[in-house]
Amino acid sequence: MKKIQFLIAISAIFVASSCDEYLDTENLSEKSLDSYYKSPTDINEAMAGVYNAIYTTNVHSEEQVAANLMDNMMFGGGGPDDKSAKWVDNFEDPAEDTYRDMWRQSYNGISRANAIIEKGSLADFSKYFNTPAEAEEFKKQAVGEAYFMRAFFYFRLAKFFGGVPLIMTYDADRYVARATYTETFAHIASDLKMAIETMPATPITSIPTSSYGHANKWVAEAYLGRVFLFYTGYMTNIEKQATADLPLVDGGALTATQVAAYLNDCVTNSGHKLVSDFRNLWPYSYVNKSAGNNVLPWAATEGLSWVGQDGLAPTFGTGNSESMFVQRFSFGDWGWTNGNIYTNRLALFNSMRGNSQAPFGEGWGWCTVNPKLYSGWSDLDPRKRGSIIEVGRADQGTAGYVKDKGDHETGFFNKKYTSLQHDNGTGSNVGMFVQMYGWANTDMQLMHAQDFILMRFADVLLMHSEITKTADGLNTVRARAKLAPVGYSLEAIKEERLHELAFEGLHWFDLVRWGDVDTAFNDVIQVRNSGVDANYSVKYRPETKGLVPIPETEMRLLNGVYNQNPGW
Repeated sequence: MKKIQFLIAISAIFVASSCDEYLDTENLSEKSLDSYYKSPTDINEAMAGVYNAIYTTNVHSEEQVAANLMDNMMFGGGGPDDKSAKWVDNFEDPAEDTYRDMWRQSYNGISRANAIIEKGSLADFSKYFNTPAEAEEFKKQAVGEAYFMRAFFYFRLAKFFGGVPLIMTYDADRYVARATYTETFAHIASDLKMAIETMPATPITSIPTSSYGHANKWVAEAYLGRVFLFYTGYMTNIEKQATADLPLVDGGALTATQVAAYLNDCVTNSGHKLVSDFRNLWPYSYVNKSAGNNVLPWAATEGLSWVGQDGLAPTFGTGNSESMFVQRFSFGDWGWTNGNIYTNRLALFNSMRGNSQAPFGEGWGWCTVNPKLYSGWSDLDPRKRGSIIEVGRADQGTAGYVKDKGDHETGFFNKKYTSLQHDNGTGSNVGMFVQMYGWANTDMQLMHAQDFILMRFADVLLMHSEITKTADGLNTVRARAKLAPVGYSLEAIKEERLHELAFEGLHWFDLVRWGDVDTAFNDVIQVRNSGVDANYSVKYRPETKGLVPIPETEMRLLNGVYNQNPGW
């Protein structure tokens, strides 16, 4: 099968701050704002640089890892030396720059998006296409995509840090104070609205598979729903300022009705749909034909079949129709400057510590699953076993699990994002993706090429129900799981989101926006810490308002321009 192709290198763009300091000659060695962004190749390279900013070197700065560690349904885990995971889990800051990579990379992405918005809007691409209409469509997609990505990075910053400095042009002053929470979200909402109005309304069945994972009009509409729910919920339940609308930069606002209309457009016209079985979204359902008895018995018995990613399904239109926006991963290499950041470290860090099974491989044992989730989840819901690894079970491929390898051990692990491996025919367990793509390096830390799904269609349906206070989307998701329909209620939405979207980096933010975060961490859980029985409880600190600290290095660099978040 074809290898995943990544375009992840984009040179830094240097702009002279004063023409007097440089010779007045054409820059032949470096790309600049004056000479670049003039061709589709330029734009595609620059856009690759925007997407590259999603990746972070420090694992704590990965959005999905950080959000899962703070979730009340997952614990710090790891081994005795994994103190940082335990500290984050207990709402303590393990280092003064724990989240600095998230901060820096987000602003790198914003800066690169700014350049595309400014220069791409002025470029004439007509000579590269057969018709003016094709050139115009390319430009609209590129500029609209840049607007979306700028909103994406500001939303990532706002969810974790609150109001942040707003740098909306490429050459804007970087040394500015933090905007308010409302000002920040007004810019996010306005960028998303612009992205929706700019990008072509092309159904996904007509989008080439090479664009899989990229943003489009439908992704922007979906994110507008997520931003609306988070902002109005946060303001109402955390800031105690009842808010029903999402502000815009021009002083206007988007109402629930307007946002619901965007989601309805996505549902009706995007071409996205739920895959037939929830469990087929996750690569554990891949039937490795050469693996013999190492195929997960449960998956084989249930007749599961992974829908794939990047053309691994027959076609995108009949394969993975549910994944809308994803973070692509490949393998890593210790010889690279960035080491292993292009391998899915959520899968690595969440996997069973010290246990190399088939098909579930080993990892660092972070984010062990709260047994409260397992015990409170009906066995009639196939998503329960489709989301949680149960140790010590032959039908789960975990009969050989050895206890007491890690801390906060509960007997349950994340099944959606986990290490996967099969016998390669020689008696050795080798990573599933390593075998599929023919990689030579079989290091267990570098083999996780599973996409992380940032937005999928099931979430769109649930958000539509929550915003419209109707049960249609909610029951469509339930019907896929063969569960009976229910009437609309916020409690029904909460339960459905918990079960449908478990371990996908969303539940923490749901707890915050619903105002449930203050009471969600009152349980005392029995765990094992390196072989010793213990009681474990997490003490959330309400004074933090669900935010993490501004990196101390950034605070010092700006020397008093920023104010630190409360509680830190």
